[in-house]
Amino acid sequence: MKKFHIIIFVSVLFFTTNCSRDILDLGPENNKEVSNFYKTKKEIEQAINGAYATLQLNGQYGVSNLVLGEIPSDNTFVEVPANDNGVYGQLDEMTTISDNILLRWHWVDNYRGIQQCNIIVTRIDRVSDMTDVEKNIAKGEALFLRGLMYFNLVRTFGGIPLALKETTDVNSYFGQKRNTIEEVYTQIEKDLSEATQLLPINVFNTSGVSSGRATKGAAFGLLGKVQLTQRKFTTALKNLQEVEKLNYALLPNVANIFTTENHQEIIFDIQYTAAIGGNSQTSNAFQLFMPSGFVSGAKGHNLPTMELYNSYANNDKRRDAFIGLTKTNTPYTKKLLKPSGNMAWGTSNIVVLRYADILLMIAEAKAELGQADAVNYLNQIKTRAGITNYSFISKDALLDEIATERQKELVNEGHRWYDLVRTGKAVEVMSKHFRNNPRYTSATIAEHNTLFPIPRIVINTDPAIEQNPGYPKD
Repeated sequence: MKKFHIIIFVSVLFFTTNCSRDILDLGPENNKEVSNFYKTKKEIEQAINGAYATLQLNGQYGVSNLVLGEIPSDNTFVEVPANDNGVYGQLDEMTTISDNILLRWHWVDNYRGIQQCNIIVTRIDRVSDMTDVEKNIAKGEALFLRGLMYFNLVRTFGGIPLALKETTDVNSYFGQKRNTIEEVYTQIEKDLSEATQLLPINVFNTSGVSSGRATKGAAFGLLGKVQLTQRKFTTALKNLQEVEKLNYALLPNVANIFTTENHQEIIFDIQYTAAIGGNSQTSNAFQLFMPSGFVSGAKGHNLPTMELYNSYANNDKRRDAFIGLTKTNTPYTKKLLKPSGNMAWGTSNIVVLRYADILLMIAEAKAELGQADAVNYLNQIKTRAGITNYSFISKDALLDEIATERQKELVNEGHRWYDLVRTGKAVEVMSKHFRNNPRYTSATIAEHNTLFPIPRIVINTDPAIEQNPGYPKD
C-alpha cells in the first residue's frame, strides 16, 4: 500500500534525466544521502533542473496535459478509439474510468514535480554560497512550477491533497484527505503571487538565454489565468495587464509562431532538443497526435475535427498555419513540427502560455466587467489572422466571439476543454457536438464529467481520498 506514496514523494529525490537547460545532471550522483544533498548552489541548480524536467514527463506536458485539455472537447477527436487500450477513446466519448493510465500518469507525475519544488522551497534558505537574488529567483521558479502543477491537477480532479513541504517519510501524507477546490486555488494564488515578486522580468533575447525558464511575465500570466478560472475578473485583469507592460508581442505572421522558437510571443514553454530515440529531450506527442500512416507509429489521437477546420473563414491565415490535411482529408495539427530523418519523436517546444492567450483573457475579463475596450483586444487577434474585426453587439455576443477566437487561436494547445468547463458551457456545447456528429453513436455528457475520476490506485492505496461524484467508488 505504501508503494504508491514512495513513487510520488520519495523517488523524485533521486530523479535524474536530461533536459535542454544548461545543467544536464539533475539529481544526486552515486545515490548520495538526500539529507546531505541540496546544500550548495550547484546542487540547488540540479534540483531546479529536476523540477523543470518533470514537465516533460508523460503525465505532464509529455502527453497528459495536451490530451486532457483537448480530446474531451469539440476541438479534437480520436481516429481509432480502441488504440492504446482505449484510454484516449475514453476521453473522446466521455467514458473515462479510474483505471485510465493517462489519469494515473497525470496524478503521479505532477506530484513528482511538486515534491521537487518542495525540496527547493524547503532548503533554499540553508544554502550558503548563493546571493539573496539567486535564492529569490530559485524560490520563485519553484513556486511558479508548483502553482502550475497544482493548477493542472485541480482543473482535472477538483479538490486534491496539498503537499507543501519536502517529504522524506513515505507515511507523511498517508491518510490526508483531499483539500477543497477553494483551498487548492488559495494556495496556487499564494505561490504565484509570491513568484511574481521573486522572478526576474522577461526581456526578449534572441539568444534564448532565458528560454524555458519561469519569469515575472509567466507568473503574472498564469496567476491571471487562475483567477479568470475562478471568475475573479477584476484581479485577473490586473495581473494580466502586468504582462501587457512587459516586452511581449504578437508575431506579425501566424505561420511563424510554431516554426520558430524562443520568440517574443512565447511567455512560457517546455523546451525540447533534437535527438534520435525516445529520451527526455524529445516528445512522442508528434507520433501520438498524427493520423495513421502519417509517420511511423502514428496513433491518430487528438486530431482537430473537420468541423473546426471548416469553421475558419477562407481568408483566416490560422487555418492553414495551424491545421493540415492529409491526402484523405484527415486534419492534423501543424503546431508540432515533423521530425527530420528517421526520428519519429519530435523536438517541438510545447507552449504553455503565449501572448495571444493573454490578450484574449484580457478581452474576456474586460467583457465580463463591461469595459468597452474589450473589443480592441479581441481585434488584435482577428487583425493578425487577416479576418474582419468585431463590432460590439452585446456582452453575451462578445463573450461568445471571444470563446470562438480562443478555440481557433489556441487549438491543440490544451485549453479548449478547460475553457468550456470554467465558463459553464461544457455540457451544453458537448451535448450539441455529440448530437450533430455521426462519429458518436452513444456518447453523452453529464455535469459530473467536468471533473475526471481520481485514479483507482490512489483510492485503493489511501482510503482517506474519496472518489469524485458520479464515478464508481471501487
